[in-house]
Amino acid sequence: MRDIPFLFCTRSIRLFAFGLVSVILVFFLTERGFSTTQVGWLLTLTLLGDAVISLLLTTRADRWGRRRTLAISGCLMVLAGLAVLATGNFWLLALAMTIGVISPAGNEVGPFLAVEQAALAHLVEDHRRTHYVAWYNVAGFSATALGALTGGALSGWWQHHHVPPLLSYERLFWFYAGAGVVLIVLSMQLSRAVEVETTPAKFRGFVAQWTGLHESRPVVLRLSSLFALDAFAGGFIVQSILAYWFYLKFGATNLELGGLFFATNILSGISALVAIPLSKRLGLVNTMVFTHLPSNVLLMAVPLMPTFHLAVGFLLMRHLISQMDVPARQSYVMAVVPASERSAANGITATVRSLGSGLAPSLAGMMLTTAALASAPIYLAGGLKIIYDLALYRGFRQVKPPEEAK
Repeated sequence: MRDIPFLFCTRSIRLFAFGLVSVILVFFLTERGFSTTQVGWLLTLTLLGDAVISLLLTTRADRWGRRRTLAISGCLMVLAGLAVLATGNFWLLALAMTIGVISPAGNEVGPFLAVEQAALAHLVEDHRRTHYVAWYNVAGFSATALGALTGGALSGWWQHHHVPPLLSYERLFWFYAGAGVVLIVLSMQLSRAVEVETTPAKFRGFVAQWTGLHESRPVVLRLSSLFALDAFAGGFIVQSILAYWFYLKFGATNLELGGLFFATNILSGISALVAIPLSKRLGLVNTMVFTHLPSNVLLMAVPLMPTFHLAVGFLLMRHLISQMDVPARQSYVMAVVPASERSAANGITATVRSLGSGLAPSLAGMMLTTAALASAPIYLAGGLKIIYDLALYRGFRQVKPPEEAK
């Protein structure tokens, strides 16, 4: 079926664009004259705005049409790219980044993921769902890695050839806006097979109409509260913040940072693939928890390293296992909700993750202004993620998806 390659293609183009600008985003904003505190607030507003937009679109996507929702999301990506180029005013830029779609971390933001994965789960059988979700994540991580490498290498090459830093970063945002245009076109090429039939009577009542949830509401709310904690922790170490931390701590160059985040995303893709056999053997919840815990211990070791290469080594080891939980988590959410509520469930869990992660960069930005606190965001991220792992295991180890309940 041609829809599956199309979904993988849109995922790859989008994540390449996200990775392209994530490595240079903080540098671009500081080059514009913003302080690290202001940059932190801009990143926070970006993530919070993405969360609100995602919630509005994903909770209605199954009723409005998934193809239409994806095309609208592409328009928001174009808007963000052009707006960042158009103004250096803090408040106008904050408004543009709040309404538009930009990824400070290089990973998924906006409504795309929730709608695409709901469509993917609709097209494949239950026992193949985790397989396709894992490969879907590999496509994304690989594209982010190439985007990060390209963004770091291109900006560094231009600057080496006497292009002003600000201009080199602006050129990358032109590519970003162009990727949004391509996504609009490709989204409208999907067939009606990605859509799902919904029963209007099922969504009577204000809460059901607004959230798009009916049968799955209790389990989605419980999962959402835990995912918010995990995402809040992750917000302290978004790719843009980590890139700037490596610059402050070790004086890393754009080229080194591009290479580093190319490697982290490639390893993340490999770890996502390992989730396929692991989830079959251990189960989805166990895979999430048993791989995530040790990765967070490795994360907290990164600031303790005395050299750039040792710090990079521990970060790479962390990424080798850190993303095994991602396809397991995404597959689990789609497994425990009805097909007609998948976009909404994905959207709500993604939104609370965006809200959680959106609160942290402003705090991390303030910490980065003080040398004594520069590594605190990494310690906070690791500690809070460990708490999330333990709470998830306690609350959901008995809630089995269909393929495990047989």
